[in-house]
Amino acid sequence: MKKILIIDDDATLRESLVAVLEAEGYKASQAADGREGLGKALAGGFDLIAMDLVMPQLGGLELCRELRAKGVEAPIIILTGEKKEEIDKVLGLELGADDYLVKPFGTKEFVARVHALLRRGQPKPPALEEFTFGSVHLNFKKKTASKAGKVIHLTAKEFSLLELLISREGEVVTRESILTEVWDYDRFPTTRTIDTFIHNLRKKIEDDPANPVHLITVPWSGYKFQK
Repeated sequence: MKKILIIDDDATLRESLVAVLEAEGYKASQAADGREGLGKALAGGFDLIAMDLVMPQLGGLELCRELRAKGVEAPIIILTGEKKEEIDKVLGLELGADDYLVKPFGTKEFVARVHALLRRGQPKPPALEEFTFGSVHLNFKKKTASKAGKVIHLTAKEFSLLELLISREGEVVTRESILTEVWDYDRFPTTRTIDTFIHNLRKKIEDDPANPVHLITVPWSGYKFQK
């Protein structure tokens, strides 16, 4: 389970970010100021750190500098409250931060940034070239598909969605993760888009789309593929 540290003197924001991260399956911790955050970050072995720029005890830029100087390599997201702090944002990135968000921001965007940064640090699994399940055969390299020997037409996004779910066979993939992986967080639509794509895919690949056996809905969580 990935561990994430939220450092911000705004208790309401901290609590909301911790709640949404835990709902996504992460283990989230929090600190109320820069000095407390420094201690936790050095002791905790976190996979990602999100920090405010302006905090008591130790500001975000100084904290970022300290962490990098002490060998902490976890991705850092800087949270900034004012758009006029453009210089500080640039300095933050130069000091070793990996991304920033301007307050107020939506929790979905925050989670998408977290997914994207954590994904960058992971080795990519070998790309799927071909895959068969039931009477469906997919060729991801040639972007061709058939069911019971008959050609079925899938869009590029449908191929990408299937490849993602198949590569994580048996694992629940959240709608937000799907949006990040398939649509990219800078341009993603609403999670309702995923439901529509799954609905259309089921009509193309399931024998009984109303009772799917391959593309399974996991209530309140997302979707999973089973062969």
